[in-house]
Amino acid sequence: MYIASTKVWHLERVLFLIAGAIGLIGLGLGLYLSQWWFLLNLLVGFNLILFSFTGFCPMAVILAKLGFEPKK
Repeated sequence: MYIASTKVWHLERVLFLIAGAIGLIGLGLGLYLSQWWFLLNLLVGFNLILFSFTGFCPMAVILAKLGFEPKK
């Protein structure tokens, strides 16, 4: 089992936090307001797949500009 360090908020850790939070927010809004909010989950999933195949993630670019360092 792999357990990541929780001492440092590196870029990848923040990226997973944001993806999970947006996914849960989209789920909640889709259940209680409108089913159109489920498209938010589709966008998160698409970005995760894009990142895994290409290594490019728009949110990672934003986080890097905000000063988050990638894990080394």
